[in-house]
Amino acid sequence: MYDFVNVPALHTNNMPQGLSAVYFVDYGTGSDNRGKRANSPTRPFKTIDKAMDYITTNKNEGIALMGSASHVLTEMLTVSKSRVHMFGFDPGGRAFGQNAKVSLGVTTAVTDIGTILNTGVRNSFRNIKFINENTVDEGLYCFVEGGEYTVIDHCEIYKSTDLDVTLASELVMNGDSAQVLNSVIGSLANAMSGDVIRANVRVTAGLAGSGKVARDVVFDNCMFWKKASHVNNRYVYGANATDVERLFLLRRCLFVAGKLSTATPAQCVAFGGTQSEGYCLIDNCSSVANTKLSTTTGVYITGPVPTYATAGIAVAS
Repeated sequence: MYDFVNVPALHTNNMPQGLSAVYFVDYGTGSDNRGKRANSPTRPFKTIDKAMDYITTNKNEGIALMGSASHVLTEMLTVSKSRVHMFGFDPGGRAFGQNAKVSLGVTTAVTDIGTILNTGVRNSFRNIKFINENTVDEGLYCFVEGGEYTVIDHCEIYKSTDLDVTLASELVMNGDSAQVLNSVIGSLANAMSGDVIRANVRVTAGLAGSGKVARDVVFDNCMFWKKASHVNNRYVYGANATDVERLFLLRRCLFVAGKLSTATPAQCVAFGGTQSEGYCLIDNCSSVANTKLSTTTGVYITGPVPTYATAGIAVAS
């Protein structure tokens, strides 16, 4: 454990301000055979699980991910504690290619639905690359968000498997008042396969747990990447008319189907029905190699929108 009162200089090393304690983790050089008070940048733990054991909920404590090796998980990491702040210990704030990587390989547990499941309140994740390489049938996602007031900032999220499965996705967004900022979701290298939706972000309610739904969610300055295989591929998708409550905002985002894609997705954002409990707004977003931002009834789009004479005014698709 590190006390910021004694090390103010570390504030300049991309360390979040205001944390009451920080636990350092280095999968490559760390050891879990040390106690809480022995933990420091030069004596880190090896695993995130070890650091999480010492985190006290609601105390605004942090976990600093150090080193160049991926932080390998043997099972899905469930973050149920609140006001926990996990961040890459790296001076650069990157949208992709972060030094700190958290990965889940092949497991057999049906409970490993993703690399990470967040259900806590006011947790944050910054400057981290999340990877899921699992092939277990239930492991359809990478980051599963079911918390409240979560911030995901300068993170890369991708799943390299289940590229031919409609239900799979990089990110499940069932968060209440979540904010995803300056991040990249998906991959331009991993090719989709066949006539599948395979959304980068799946908004379908209940995937993160019973009663979990996207409510007042914001994606700002994010990139959604896809190596498309069919016109029915999507970037953001919800299967039902009740997947959004109040507001789902995509602002200043970019949707890209890679140059080596074998198809052009017909729309970037789609739902199985007109949302009956909230609005989806696409605000000042851009699309590369997709036909339209959205054609789903009830999705609103604001300019610049070249196909509308009323550019700058929200219009229903």
